[in-house]
Amino acid sequence: MTALAHPKTFSALAMALSAAIFWGVSGTCAQFLFEQKGIDPAWLVGCRLLIAGILLILFSIAKRDPDVVRIWKNRKDLIQLLIFSILGMVAVQFTYFYSINLSNAATATVLQYIGPLFVVAFYAIKHRRWPLVLEYASLGLALSGTFLLVTHGSFEELVISQQALLWGILSAISLAFYTIHPVQLLKKYSPGSVTGWAMLIGGLAFSFYSKPLQISGTWDMETWLAFAYIILIGSILAFYIFLTSITIIGATTASLMCSVEPLAAALVAVFWLGVSFQAMDWLGTLFILITIILLTLGTKKKKSLL
Repeated sequence: MTALAHPKTFSALAMALSAAIFWGVSGTCAQFLFEQKGIDPAWLVGCRLLIAGILLILFSIAKRDPDVVRIWKNRKDLIQLLIFSILGMVAVQFTYFYSINLSNAATATVLQYIGPLFVVAFYAIKHRRWPLVLEYASLGLALSGTFLLVTHGSFEELVISQQALLWGILSAISLAFYTIHPVQLLKKYSPGSVTGWAMLIGGLAFSFYSKPLQISGTWDMETWLAFAYIILIGSILAFYIFLTSITIIGATTASLMCSVEPLAAALVAVFWLGVSFQAMDWLGTLFILITIILLTLGTKKKKSLL
């Protein structure tokens, strides 16, 4: 039986794919709460981080994960964790949700997924090398996709606000930092401990800006269901099954499966919330999806040559 045909491999692929879909639907749930229930994006970010962080830490304790405590014993690592909590975890959550609030879940998610290009640029500068031909092609596709998404092919005007575009780009940059910064921490400590503490610390710090007890909006059954989905499915479950899939199929393959997240967010936003997504939007989304796939396959190829 080949590795690809192994039932465990198929299960891991399904988990990674499910995590991406859960994250995409989570963005659409956030748009629903912002537009139809009057929930403040900053409040949702703070509560999501606090609740998800507490649950992840409790889960790690229940698993008797020694890294829950061990990570606090190294001063250098603790400083890196604090930086990741604020500039990584809080930044990527807030810029993404605020971008959704200014545009829609589909557009915000697609814009965020140009983040891998910033990762490529960072490592090209760090290692003092020119990008590969594949990376240049990815850059061209990403820029073309973004152009179509925000202008519909017109050089005269934007179809989304300048603020929405700005926060979408900031979301992509935040995603790049979120991807790069914790690499060394994750080599020493378990992902559950690093992410759980980053969420909890970030949520506590963000509480000084957005008071978690100052609840806004209309709270009915629909609000509670969407809120619960974002916390339990879009945060805890998605994170857990994605990490599980990484241990079986590797980060590169798992990340490739996550390229469906923008598509999932777009489809759910269109069919559930009636978001207008025209031919140019779909074409731009396709270009950015191809970008993610090319960059992932390029990473996989480089690793196989080492």
